[in-house]
Amino acid sequence: MTREELLSRISIDSNICFGKPCIRGHRLWVSLILDFLASGMTTNGILQQYPGLEEADILACIAYVPA
Repeated sequence: MTREELLSRISIDSNICFGKPCIRGHRLWVSLILDFLASGMTTNGILQQYPGLEEADILACIAYVPA
């Protein structure tokens, strides 16, 4: 999956979650997923906690971070 394809999974809407970047179709902030990863939570742990997510959603959050 290309970076552009991953980033298409992120949405920004000023009427949803105060305009913060979210995973498309969910009200989960990109920053929340990144905080989970930074605190040591695994991808599998996040997916178990949020079964509606896909691994590509987590990769999209990582891809969203500016280089």
